Amino acid sequence: MKFEQIPPPAPLKHYIRYFWTLESEGPSDTSSTFRTMADGSPGLVFQQPEKGCFYQNGKLLSNTFLYGQSTRYAELCLKGTFSTIGVFFFPHALKSVFGINAEELTDSCADLNAMAEKQGLYLTEIVAAATSTTEKVNILSSFLLVQIRKNEQQQDGAMHYAMSSILRSGGSIALKDLQDKLQLSERSFERKFRQHIGITPKLFARICRFQASLRQLRNNQYNKLSDIAFENDYADQSHFIRSFKEFAGLSPFRYRQQSREVVENLSRLTS
Repeated sequence: MKFEQIPPPAPLKHYIRYFWTLESEGPSDTSSTFRTMADGSPGLVFQQPEKGCFYQNGKLLSNTFLYGQSTRYAELCLKGTFSTIGVFFFPHALKSVFGINAEELTDSCADLNAMAEKQGLYLTEIVAAATSTTEKVNILSSFLLVQIRKNEQQQDGAMHYAMSSILRSGGSIALKDLQDKLQLSERSFERKFRQHIGITPKLFARICRFQASLRQLRNNQYNKLSDIAFENDYADQSHFIRSFKEFAGLSPFRYRQQSREVVENLSRLTS
């Protein structure tokens, strides 16, 4: 499989981590299964149905779909070859880019083309007609910039600060201290955070902690698993393993032995 990561244009760098493309070659009647992991961020995927489509729980996903926060691992089935382009957003993007209550798309996705058609834009057809990756990225970038201008008022400085603080700490920040600094009640803090990020601050922090431990595992920055548990503020190694299995779908040991990550947080499963 051929993977390419593309930096966003300057006006989008506060909303998008990167664009990505992924392509494979093979018989059109092949079927592959992939596992996604909870990564703390929403995203966008454009797929070309004539080459291959993703299914989840037996349901065909839209040609162009927007997905929200994932609270656990999930499995996707691909039928056909793989040719797609995607956007990996920062956690606040559903609210600040699209004006969507982020909680509405948690563990779910929406047909982005249907959303665009309400604005008189046939996004899927326009992207599909583009003849190069650069042109596709430019079309999606222009569409996203229009959405940002329409939804600028949806941004919330306090929630952006909270999200950034949790990310920087790798999920280890004391949430009560953060709540007090923002002068919010626990209930108000959770409600606003769910609206802007899609999940509670506590769950977001747990996912950030899992991702920090996953980076250590990927990069072999440890001597034994208990080192990762200790350095990421898990109560003990057992707690770390349970949390890892919840968000990754397999234990740290099995991840080291069997993981075949195609893209960060997306692994191809083999029988």
